[in-house]
Amino acid sequence: MFPRRQTRSISVGGVVIGGGAPVVVQAMTKTDTRDVRATVAQVRRLEKAGAEIVRLAVPDRAAALALRDIRKKVRVPLIADIHFDHRLALAALDAGVDGLRINPGNIGSREKIREVVGAAAEKRTPIRIGVNSGSLEKDILARAGGVTAAAMVESALRHVRLLEDLDFRLIKISLKASDIPRTLEAYRLLATRVDYPFHAGITEAGRLLAGSVKSATGLGLLLAEGLADTVRVSLTAPPEKEVFVARQILQGMGVRVSGANFVSCPTCGRCEVDLMTLAARVEKTVLGLRAPLTVAVMGCTVNGPGEAREADIGLACGRGSGVIFRKGKLLRRVSGARMADEFIGEVLKLADESGRKEG
Repeated sequence: MFPRRQTRSISVGGVVIGGGAPVVVQAMTKTDTRDVRATVAQVRRLEKAGAEIVRLAVPDRAAALALRDIRKKVRVPLIADIHFDHRLALAALDAGVDGLRINPGNIGSREKIREVVGAAAEKRTPIRIGVNSGSLEKDILARAGGVTAAAMVESALRHVRLLEDLDFRLIKISLKASDIPRTLEAYRLLATRVDYPFHAGITEAGRLLAGSVKSATGLGLLLAEGLADTVRVSLTAPPEKEVFVARQILQGMGVRVSGANFVSCPTCGRCEVDLMTLAARVEKTVLGLRAPLTVAVMGCTVNGPGEAREADIGLACGRGSGVIFRKGKLLRRVSGARMADEFIGEVLKLADESGRKEG
């Protein structure tokens, strides 16, 4: 792991980004923002899943007007995602959003940009410059000969200069492409040019399985090089799944340890229990815990006892029975028919004890 990149910090609705603050998990709703009831329900689910900031698309005035009601009904900071019409940005700020995601160059004349920036500055509302490989300016594409990492950086710097010329520096930047090498190169290049915090992700990553793998690979590299201050996983899947994957990536990289870590073996010909069913039952319980525990379910007598012993609490299975280890010590043997229930009971007991100690 490289040292974390040093950046200035900004605050989005009380959530600090950059400046050494913990990496923040961001999500985006997939409801029609004009449907206040459905959007509020989804925002609440995302917050429960672990999202710390939620972004909403604002394609028209009706969506912008709905933001006021949505803002009143949820606690998590909200970011309005706006393109082409500066009036939507002004309406979103008036509705009380905690951040804007815009590309200053596509919302109109310099006077319109000045109006938005002035309103954002007055409310101390940060702006994210969101560069996407699919929507670069035509003159930049012509000079670069196509969509390159350097072209993405040139676009970002053009937008940064627009804001800096108006003495606005509450800025966050993202550079997203759907492929990992170009995204990584773009963030590396921009990191040498600015000290604003970065929002990171692999855009249009795909459906749940393939997209999670691509996101984990890309974000893992960016996190390892200290190039991410907030992250979003972008999947063709329910947004709660995106938050889950983002949390797992941060946990796996050791960047944010929050909640339990589940370990299970892949199984092989030595396994003499239905480990897939057993692991699925235990995992469902474990991933709902907030206690920072490592829970292991292992399927054979070769590596199983050692791996189970290393976990905070672990189950090593053999023929017709298993043994439970707690904090490195053998707790007891359990029969095959009772393994799942008894092990889950011990996991919950340890989680409860851990919670009381932290409190």
